Amino acid sequence: MSREVFRFENFTLDPDGRRLSRDGTPVELNARYLDALILLVREKDRLVSKDRFLEDVWRGVPVTDEALTQCVTTLRRRLGDDAARPRFIETVPKHGYRFIAPVVRETEAGSVPPPLRRWALEDVTRTGRSGLIGGALAGLIGGLFYGVTAAPGGGGVSALIVMAVLTMVIGALGGSAVCFGVASAALLPGHRGLLTVLGGAAGGLLIGAVVELVGLDAFDLLFGRAPQGVTGAPEGALLGAAIGLSTLLIVRRGRSRTLRIAGSGVLTALAGVLITALGGRLMGGSLAELAMQFPASTLRLDRIGGWLGENGFGLASRLATSAAEGFLFGACIATALIISREGAPLSALPARPR
Repeated sequence: MSREVFRFENFTLDPDGRRLSRDGTPVELNARYLDALILLVREKDRLVSKDRFLEDVWRGVPVTDEALTQCVTTLRRRLGDDAARPRFIETVPKHGYRFIAPVVRETEAGSVPPPLRRWALEDVTRTGRSGLIGGALAGLIGGLFYGVTAAPGGGGVSALIVMAVLTMVIGALGGSAVCFGVASAALLPGHRGLLTVLGGAAGGLLIGAVVELVGLDAFDLLFGRAPQGVTGAPEGALLGAAIGLSTLLIVRRGRSRTLRIAGSGVLTALAGVLITALGGRLMGGSLAELAMQFPASTLRLDRIGGWLGENGFGLASRLATSAAEGFLFGACIATALIISREGAPLSALPARPR
C-alpha cells in the first residue's frame, strides 16, 4: 500500500504518519491543528469554509469562531506565515481560508492506517463536564426559587437547602448526560447535525428514565406508594434534543456571546413549552403533582398561580414555569460550553481578526 505526502517550500506534511516537518525537523502541532492543516493542503487553492472546518476537523463538536481563528493563527506561526502578506494560508473574510502555496503531492510505500483521533476522548470529557457544571447551576437556581415559593415556612432553611441540593444534583446529571450524548454522537460517521440532536435526545432520555425510576422507588420505599405524572424519559429526550440543536444552530456559530446564550435559552424554553403542551411535566409540574398526591406535604405552588391570575397551579403556571426552567437549563449549559470551548474568561478572549 502507499500513502500520500505533501511538500511545500521546505515543509513535508505526512497525513498518515501524523507529522509535519521543516527541513527534516518535526514541527510541533497538536492533533486538532494538524487535521486543519491537512484539510487546507488537500483542498489547495479551494476555499475551505468555516462550516467545513467544523464538520471535518471538529466533527460537529460545538466550538466558536475564536477557536478556529486561534487554530489558523497557530498554523501561520508554525509555518512562518504572515496574515497581511500570506504565503501559505489566505483569509477569505467572513467565509473561510485557502491554502495558496504550491504543493507537490507524492506517494510513498508502507502506508499504515491513520491512528485514532487522540482528542476525541478529551472532547467528550470536556463537553460532558461543561454540561455537568451548567446543569448544576441551573438546578441550583431553580431549586432556590422553588424552595422559597413552593415551601414557604415549611421547614425553613433546611427545606430550602434540601430543595436546592436535590435540583442541583438532578440538573448536573441531566446536563452531563445530554452533553456526553452530544459529544459522543459527533464522533460517529453519518449526518453530523442529525446525530448531534439524536445524541442529546438519547442522553436526556437515559438520565430522565434513571432519575424517574430511582425517584419512584425512593417514594415507594419511604411512603409505601409512588407518585404518578412526574418528569421522566420523554421530557429528558425533548430537552436533550433541544440542547443538541442549540449547539448546532447557536452555540458554535453566533458572534455575540450574550445572543448565543440567550438563543440557546429560548430554544430550550420552547422545548419546555412543548413538553407541557404534550402533557409532560418539568420540575414545577412535578412538584405540583406531588403536592396533590401527598396532601400532608408542605409543598404549595399556589403563589406562582396567583402571580399569573390563576386559582392554584393551572395551565398558565405550568407553561410559564416550564418555559423558565427550559430557558435556565439551556442558557446555563450554553454558558458553560462557550467558556470551556474558548478556554478563557469571556473578557480575556482576543478579538476575531478580519
